[in-house]
Amino acid sequence: MAALANVYNRIIERSFDPSKTPPAPKLDTSVRVRAFPNEDIYFFVKKIDNSGMRREADPRAGGTCWRLIGSVVAAVVLLVCVLLPSAYSLLAGYEVQALRKEGQRLATEQASLELEEAQLVSPARMEELAREQQFIDPPSQKVVYLENGRNGSLAMNQK
Repeated sequence: MAALANVYNRIIERSFDPSKTPPAPKLDTSVRVRAFPNEDIYFFVKKIDNSGMRREADPRAGGTCWRLIGSVVAAVVLLVCVLLPSAYSLLAGYEVQALRKEGQRLATEQASLELEEAQLVSPARMEELAREQQFIDPPSQKVVYLENGRNGSLAMNQK
């Protein structure tokens, strides 16, 4: 199978009529190009060997490095101080949500315990336990009724 470019070339060659094309314009080759800038400069490259050279120490470079380190540390401390309250509030929000969930769980547990207590101390269950353990009601002469606190005390010792 022919490539797409070959197909286009065949189509164009069929439709190409050389008699209908205009003649190409003649170029004037007698014109000279002006000189390029710095055309007369010659660059000579010389190989330089600096292996025997030692770099001279800059006494101010150490101070500049320490100043840069100090400013970066100060910027980091400032950034941490700025971001710390928002991070603390985010953590406090998580803690509040955890406490709310625990409060709901404890409220549900308290309600279930109160229901269980109400079932255990119901009069019907007390009568059933009394029958199982063979408890009997005391005779009426052994029952002592408390007075309504005429003298300020709720219970009285009787002999």
